[in-house]
Amino acid sequence: MSDTYLTGPGMQMTLHFALGLPDGSEVDSTFDKAPATFRWGDGSLLPGFEQALVGLPAGTETTVTIPAEAAFGAPNPNNVHTFRRDQMPTELEPEAGMMLAFTDPGGNELPGVIAAVEGDLVRVDFNHPLAGHDIVFRVHILDVRPTMES
Repeated sequence: MSDTYLTGPGMQMTLHFALGLPDGSEVDSTFDKAPATFRWGDGSLLPGFEQALVGLPAGTETTVTIPAEAAFGAPNPNNVHTFRRDQMPTELEPEAGMMLAFTDPGGNELPGVIAAVEGDLVRVDFNHPLAGHDIVFRVHILDVRPTMES
């Protein structure tokens, strides 16, 4: 086991992680598959998650709660849009909770969750599904080392 620990830029870490909610439900996990490797600042982990790992050496197993603001942020009301039913796919009978893929004006796919169906109107929430939630972040750090680019 190395005495190297995550300090910031120029470092990479290999770990197993699980994301969950305070109620105990698990949202995502690598514990039953290959571990994840990330380089500090490469965008694969949000900054709040990276910060929770600073100073932790290989071999560490810990659980921390990341506040919503440092995790996926607060829900943005500007990310909720209302469409007429005739703007939805014709084969679709929209229901609250249904996830759909939309295409933005730039041609990028954007997931949205139907928040409500009110008569001929369908309200779609494009916020990240975990926005507004504290996240329980469980990790087992397998390796920490300088990146080859350093």
